[in-house]
Amino acid sequence: MADPYYQDDSVSLYHGDCLELAELWTCADVLVTDPPYGMAYHSGRRKADDRIACDDTLTVRDAALDHWAAANGEGAPALVFGTWKQPRPDRVRQLIVWDKRGGAGFSGDLNMPWADITEEVYVIGTGWAGRRVPAIYSIPTIPSQSPARNGHPTPKPTSLMEALIAKCPPGIIADPFAGSGSTLVAAKALGRRAIGVELEERYCETAAKRLAQDVLDFGAVS
Repeated sequence: MADPYYQDDSVSLYHGDCLELAELWTCADVLVTDPPYGMAYHSGRRKADDRIACDDTLTVRDAALDHWAAANGEGAPALVFGTWKQPRPDRVRQLIVWDKRGGAGFSGDLNMPWADITEEVYVIGTGWAGRRVPAIYSIPTIPSQSPARNGHPTPKPTSLMEALIAKCPPGIIADPFAGSGSTLVAAKALGRRAIGVELEERYCETAAKRLAQDVLDFGAVS
């Protein structure tokens, strides 16, 4: 059993491969995660040093979801970020759209007259709660030069993660692709327990620092 990279009364964060450490996070109640899916783009140009380490992003994503379903059943609740450029995972029941307008700049193909300003969030499983709202969250992305990106290529605003987690069933939140920690920070701010796993140690270090600041954080996750 791996020792936590960071731990407090609310959150346990582990450094390692989430597939090898599946028993540490599949024991949770709700999966909320942003797996790598090739979105490391800046103004239409790839930056090799910004790519998240992963040999086959879709294979790893789907393997993690298979671990989740095997441990908790086909109806186990999960929120999974993605993109229309890649096949959606199995068992999707609802599509949520993150409208990123308001952040500085636009991403995507500069040869197209339309800019990419959305990402998808796939709703899997049952048990979702709260007042019914439109499945579009208009929350600005984090500007590319902002220190709130925490050195991560695909950060998610903590406010977005809080809004999503607010609709989750009760219990422990799991994020096997924890990145720089926004899911964990958001869960902690909402008084939820959370378990995270992150492959890159530099992001573990960032997440640990953010979590140590408790709810005074205004940054972001992969």
